[in-house]
Amino acid sequence: MPKLTIIGAGNVGAQVAFYAAIKNLADIVLIDVIEGVPQGKALDIQQAMPLVGSNVHIIGSNEYALSKNSDIVIVTAGVPRKQGMTREDLIAINVKIMNSVIKEVVKHSPNTILIIVSNPLDAMVHVAYKLSNFPKERVMGMAGCLDSARFRTFIAEELHANVNEVEAMVLGGHGDSMVPIVNLCKVKGKPISTLLSPQKVDAIVERVRNGGAEIINYLKTGSAFFAPGLAIIEMVEAILKDQHKVLPCSVLLEGEYEVNGLFIGVPVKLGRKGMEKIIELDLSEVEKKEFEKSVEETKELVGKL
Repeated sequence: MPKLTIIGAGNVGAQVAFYAAIKNLADIVLIDVIEGVPQGKALDIQQAMPLVGSNVHIIGSNEYALSKNSDIVIVTAGVPRKQGMTREDLIAINVKIMNSVIKEVVKHSPNTILIIVSNPLDAMVHVAYKLSNFPKERVMGMAGCLDSARFRTFIAEELHANVNEVEAMVLGGHGDSMVPIVNLCKVKGKPISTLLSPQKVDAIVERVRNGGAEIINYLKTGSAFFAPGLAIIEMVEAILKDQHKVLPCSVLLEGEYEVNGLFIGVPVKLGRKGMEKIIELDLSEVEKKEFEKSVEETKELVGKL
């Protein structure tokens, strides 16, 4: 059985553990600095397994030693966004947390694949990459899977369509400058531009960009965790099952999309060794300009590290 470690037992981390256990993907280690929280949540999840027929083993701990030789390590640790906060507001606090976390990951699981979820996402993946000294194939961020799921949700709602028949993808940085690729969005194989007015499409795109903030405004004291948790699992499953599945992830570009030395969201093929290939899409001129804008904003953010 593969081994999956989740660092951060808050709402997102706990959901990832729960989904991974339900899907019988791996034995799980849930780590958090708060005494009792990972232990209690792990025990609760373990006791649910007979109800779904899963035989995974899950343990919670405050010690990294139990994570030794993990196949995948997911980092959700960090201060979450609260109402009125931007992802950028989190950078100083979460860089410190990332420093301590990655040091332990490298010590105990030097051959692992890192999936970063902490915000501001693209900057935190950059930090993790530099600190770990892992090859770029084994360091990536989860953002595009979540943003693309939101895009599909809003399109399906607007058209009263089966969500399984909606194709949509979001690229760029995980923030207000993300780029929903309208040009390639289809429902039952039909371009979205033939099904909705430009005004409706623009409204959906704007809602996707503000998808996280919309939930924060409702919750007041927290942020999304159900959809982010399952978006992470989509990546984990593609890797552990060697699916060679194409998903949007934040990865290091070295010339692709005319970008160099920056982590940003693009479609990649995921398999057992991590990122296998970066897929270069044919973007419209408008989408190219939006992507360039997103790249510049991400560069600016990384420059604050």
